[in-house]
Amino acid sequence: MATPGQKLAESLEKLKELQDRGIVGIKADDLTRVHRERLLDNGFIRNVVKGWYVVVPPNEQAGDSTSWYVSFWGFCASYLNDRYGEDYCISAEQSLMHHTGDYTVPKQLIVRSTKGNNLPTNLLFNTSVFVMKSTLPQRAEIEIKNRLRIVNLPSAIIHSGPSIFDRQQETLQIALTMMMNNLQSLLRILLDGGHSQLAGRIAGAYRSLGHDNTANDILETMKAAGYDVRETNPFNTRPVRTFTYRGKSPYVHRIKLLWEKMRPVVAQIMPEPPGIPANKAAYLEQMEEIYTTDAYHSLSIEKYSVTPALIERVKLGDWNVHGNEDDKKHRDALAARGYWQAFNAVKSSIHRIFAGENAGKVVNADHNHWYREMFAPGVSAGLLKPSDLAGYRNNQVYIARSRHIPINYEVLPDAMETFFELLEQEENAGVRAVLGHFIFVYIHPYVDGNGRMGRFLMNTMLAAGGYPWTVIPVQERDTYMKALENASVLQDIKSFAEFIAWLVEGTLKGKPIARLH
Repeated sequence: MATPGQKLAESLEKLKELQDRGIVGIKADDLTRVHRERLLDNGFIRNVVKGWYVVVPPNEQAGDSTSWYVSFWGFCASYLNDRYGEDYCISAEQSLMHHTGDYTVPKQLIVRSTKGNNLPTNLLFNTSVFVMKSTLPQRAEIEIKNRLRIVNLPSAIIHSGPSIFDRQQETLQIALTMMMNNLQSLLRILLDGGHSQLAGRIAGAYRSLGHDNTANDILETMKAAGYDVRETNPFNTRPVRTFTYRGKSPYVHRIKLLWEKMRPVVAQIMPEPPGIPANKAAYLEQMEEIYTTDAYHSLSIEKYSVTPALIERVKLGDWNVHGNEDDKKHRDALAARGYWQAFNAVKSSIHRIFAGENAGKVVNADHNHWYREMFAPGVSAGLLKPSDLAGYRNNQVYIARSRHIPINYEVLPDAMETFFELLEQEENAGVRAVLGHFIFVYIHPYVDGNGRMGRFLMNTMLAAGGYPWTVIPVQERDTYMKALENASVLQDIKSFAEFIAWLVEGTLKGKPIARLH
């Protein structure tokens, strides 16, 4: 008779077969009742709605939303395709977000279908799908992306409501800029549908973005066809400057727009930079003095269990991956050793900045070196492959409990090139520090270590402005992570800028790093 372990292994084989076929949303019929109940009881799948499941790690704690956010779009694709076939498409507004590289998990996914019931279907963690009873766009206006039926880009621009020009301003800017290379597709729908009012709105949007020729093309074409078009500006707030689309990923344009939108907010909040210190040696000595505190808090934020004693032992060299079996196997010791090596690499970068080099260019040249130092002990211990030090990730990653989905690995080179261009060109040291940290973790270029790298980058930019090295205390982890989430999902940088400014000001005044509640 098979043991319980053998029976579970048999069920896991069936689950693996489904995953190998790319199935994310698992229908009850995909597994026999015995396999389904066995996987549920052992925590390998979780019920989403009646008759539908997703895979979860068996050690995932109750209330952890990570696996659900990872599965959300794949689950919705399986669920909608099974239930509605070709008789659905996601809303024009949410289609626009897909076209422009924003895969943030929405609180409610809006879907159109002639079979819709105009009722929400509640999913996990306060998310839902709302299927409205509605006619669909023409078949030619629908395309499939990531197994989801979405409205194509020109139709999504036209069918989105006017309020989106302010609620999703960056998304509309990117979408309109992308359409400039294929304006005839947009004009064709405007002409065939007789959308004179909408044509005036889109022409006004292009003119507001500085594209007068495109605006004039739309107006003149519509008028030549006999339509009376009156131009209006749909943006209630002045949009930030736009960019010429040259075929690069929309992520590149989103990063530029986020920087332009957020920089005045950050500049107003951050204290004036003191300037590079006259006594540069003293600044570097203060970095040494605060190292143990910084390492403890930065590693603890990432859930490593480290102590000041372990950090000091690593710092003093009383650590030997080859001679000490405990050190070789101890994940926390490896992390502490990597942090020490990376810290010293960062200190060398700051020394170059103090010598007059551009801070953004220095970090651009050195950040991969920081990363290699951070994870070299893991390679030496045999816990990581040497290829893990090669550089940017080559697969998709997700952030624990975050609705924000980092950019696709295929466009990382363009995204990082754009990021460092912005960093090099930025003159305000406070903006470089806050947006340098935020945009870096927004992109999430590495498989691991992005938070530590982001904090190193922030402190390097702070040093370039003469601000003190600033520790983000583990006691403030929730505040810190929530502020980053607001910036990533809602494009609201204010809370993160205020948090960093509060820490910097407290450090300048010599106050304790833990907030008094």
